[in-house]
Amino acid sequence: MIRWEAHACLPLHPNASFAPLERFHAAGVNYVSINIGMDMNPVSQVMRTIAGFRASIAAQSDRYVLAVTTQDIERAAAAGQLAIGFDLEGAMPLLEQPEMVALFQSLGVRQMHLAYNRNNSVAGGCHDVEQGLTPLGHEVVRAINAAGVLMDCSHTGRRCSLDIMAASTQPVIFSHANPLALIEHGRNITDEQIRACAATGGVVCVSGVSFFLGNTSPTAQDVARHAAYVANLVGVQHVGIGLDISFPQADLNDDPPDNYEPSYWWPKSAGYDRAILRATYTPIETWNVLGQALQDTGMSASEAQSVMGGNMVRVAQQVWR
Repeated sequence: MIRWEAHACLPLHPNASFAPLERFHAAGVNYVSINIGMDMNPVSQVMRTIAGFRASIAAQSDRYVLAVTTQDIERAAAAGQLAIGFDLEGAMPLLEQPEMVALFQSLGVRQMHLAYNRNNSVAGGCHDVEQGLTPLGHEVVRAINAAGVLMDCSHTGRRCSLDIMAASTQPVIFSHANPLALIEHGRNITDEQIRACAATGGVVCVSGVSFFLGNTSPTAQDVARHAAYVANLVGVQHVGIGLDISFPQADLNDDPPDNYEPSYWWPKSAGYDRAILRATYTPIETWNVLGQALQDTGMSASEAQSVMGGNMVRVAQQVWR
C-alpha cells in the first residue's frame, strides 16, 4: 500500500534543503505534497520556489520523482524513490486569472486551495469575516476541476468551503484539517464540512499540528483519535493523513518581501501567538507507529492502510489528468 503525506512545508526558497524529505522516506512514506506558496507570497517568490524545487528533484533523480500520475508514485515506490507533488495554499498567486491554474498544474502543482486564513477576491478564509465563494471563485473551481488538480478546502472559511464542495464536479479534500468537535479552533472543521467533503467522495486528512490536536506535544495517538472521529462520522474511506510539518532552515529567510505582517495571517484572536511559530508537530517518525495507533482505535489493519494512503490514491486516480 502507498503511504501518502498530504501536506508538508519546506522553506519557500529555491535553495531549500530536501534533507527532511529523506526522513519521510525512511519512515515508509511514498508520496509527499510540499507547499510552494501561500496567499502572502508574491508570484515572483512562488515561481522561484517552484524552479528551485524542480531543479533539486531533477538533480537527485535517483532519490526523487516529480509525480504526475498515481502510476508515477507506484513506480517510484517500487524503485525505492520518494514521489513528490506541489500544493498551492491560496488563490492570490493566480492573479485573478483562472487560466493560471493550468500553468501551475503543468509545473507540478497537484492540489490547490483558494484562501489562506484570510479573505481574497476568490474565496473566504477561516480567520476572517464569513465570505462565500465569489463569482470569480466559481470560475477558479471550474478551472481546477478541468486541470485535474485536487480541490483542497484547508484554511478556507466554513461557508466558503461548503460553496466550493457544492460547486466542484470532482472529489474535494482537506489536506490538513481536524474535527472541531474534538478541539475548538478556527482552523478545525465542523461535522457539516466533514459530511460535505465525504459527499463529494473526498478525504479529510488529519493534521499533526499541536494547536489543532489540543496537545502541546502531539503523538501518533492524538492523530489517530482525530482520524477515528472522522471515520466514525463518515466512514474510514474518507480519512487521510496530512501532518503539516514545517521545516525551517536557519540559513534561509523565506519571508515574503515588503510589508509582510505575520499577525495578520495568523491573528492572536484566532488563538495564535507569534504567528504559527510556536506550534509543535508530531514528528515524521509518527508514520512508523501510526498504523498500530489507528488499529488501537478499532480500525482493522486494512482500514489503517487506507487511511495512511489508499484513500488519497483513490481520489487522485479520479482527479489527476
